[in-house]
Amino acid sequence: MNVIIFYLTYPLLWLFSRLPMAILYVISDFFYAILYYLIGYRKQVILQNLSYAFPDKTDEEKAEIAKNFYRHFTDIIVESIKGFSISEKEILKRYTYKNPELVNKYIKEGRSIALVGAHLANWEWSISLPLVIDTKIFGAYNKLRNETFETTLKENREKFGVKGETTANFMKLMKSNFENKVQGAYILLSDQSPHVVKTFYWYEFFDVKVPVHTGAEMLAKKYNLAVINYKAKKVKRGYYETEFELIAEHPTEFENYKITEKFLAITEKNVKEQPENYLWSHKRFKHKDRFNEWQEMQESKQKTKS
Repeated sequence: MNVIIFYLTYPLLWLFSRLPMAILYVISDFFYAILYYLIGYRKQVILQNLSYAFPDKTDEEKAEIAKNFYRHFTDIIVESIKGFSISEKEILKRYTYKNPELVNKYIKEGRSIALVGAHLANWEWSISLPLVIDTKIFGAYNKLRNETFETTLKENREKFGVKGETTANFMKLMKSNFENKVQGAYILLSDQSPHVVKTFYWYEFFDVKVPVHTGAEMLAKKYNLAVINYKAKKVKRGYYETEFELIAEHPTEFENYKITEKFLAITEKNVKEQPENYLWSHKRFKHKDRFNEWQEMQESKQKTKS
């Protein structure tokens, strides 16, 4: 059945991706109207997230951000589909890199890199990173139920040189690379909410205490990765500029979780600059009331160990 679904849908997606961007944005406008006015896709989640993040904004201001988010969200969908057939020339025209020399400096020194980022602006077109970064690029992805479609999607995301690996096997990939002295840069989007049972640390993101991902920091310390943030900014519709910012040159010199805190502070600042372009449809603050529960879990684990 999965194979049948693939052969019915993939040709349509590929043909869709061949349409000019101007036509794709007309289609995006249509889906925006459907999602925002008719379906109200996750509207309560989005408005609740905005209320947590911007308690000082009026209801009208938050409603305007939400409305503009929907416009951007449907643009991201069609831009992601465009990725199936977009050329190297076009993606470099639409997705520019302001200072790749910052990353390449550490590559020339023989260092591997943790490229940390957020679901901001267009993160899908970061598949073009190998066109400006002088090393192998590795990215994690979530495994799909339809294995046939997953294989094809993986091939498309690797078209410019990114090497994809499932999230479950990503640490094994890194371990193998370092054992075999394979240099690389690892894309680690670390702004969403982890499972509480897998949480090591909580931080006040937008002044709301939530569990946070700490894997990038732990891996950076383990393998001596230079930690560099990359921020995509929407310049205008269909055009983005990405800027790199050093977070930690020598990660072991930082106290535990300070790198994570620095990344989240940068992310918060970047989101505030372009709030409509952040992924508000995910429940980033869903565990905000579970800190005491998490503490009890940690105490229970300590008792079990002792």
